Amino acid sequence: MRKPILEVVVTSAQEAVAATAGGADRLELAADLEVDGIAPSVKEFMRTRDAVGIPLRIMLRDRGGFQPADPEELRAIASALRAEGAEEFVLGFLTSDGALDLLAVQALLEVIPGCRWTFHRALDHAADRHAVRRAIDGLPGLDTVLSAGCVTQVRDGLDVLTEEAGRQGEPGYTMAMMAGGGLEPKDLPLLRARGIGAFHIGTAARQGAWDTPVDPIAVRCWRQHIETALEVIPPAAGRVDV
Repeated sequence: MRKPILEVVVTSAQEAVAATAGGADRLELAADLEVDGIAPSVKEFMRTRDAVGIPLRIMLRDRGGFQPADPEELRAIASALRAEGAEEFVLGFLTSDGALDLLAVQALLEVIPGCRWTFHRALDHAADRHAVRRAIDGLPGLDTVLSAGCVTQVRDGLDVLTEEAGRQGEPGYTMAMMAGGGLEPKDLPLLRARGIGAFHIGTAARQGAWDTPVDPIAVRCWRQHIETALEVIPPAAGRVDV
């Protein structure tokens, strides 16, 4: 059984150090979390890169929502981050009618060749999530899909997440699944029992809202919840090989 991954959203080198001290396996670095995150400054990336030794994924978005405000400027930001050593990213774009904006995605991938990346919760806002999954499968570097299973929170999307986990390996479902978006400890046993082994937290890593700092104690509690989740699987879920 692989060790489950805990990814924590951070906004600074200081928060990255706190999350790492709490047991995070991977970090997502973003700014302006009130709008679900935009690309951080290159300087903040460099400070964070130098402060921690765990994988660091960088948000590539230039405004709230899932349509880029200025695609060329966003390409320039991605290129600058890559030039300073960024190796992992988070991105995903939709058209105004909720379809995958493949051109926008490919335009960014052109300037970060060879990098691993996560398709983020744009999936949860897609008009047809299965069509988006099929369209992104096989894009270079894509190894993870972040989803709550719906536009609200994981608790409301559990049926979708567990159904999709059961399709692992099918076209559109070859990427690792990471559950995130209002994730709660009570969601973990079922998700882990269904084979989902990556989890993403943001406000849950803090003692308050986005404007409060990451708390290493909160992260450590989540690390423990994830590690012990399979010990408290709901009877109806059944135990499966993961």
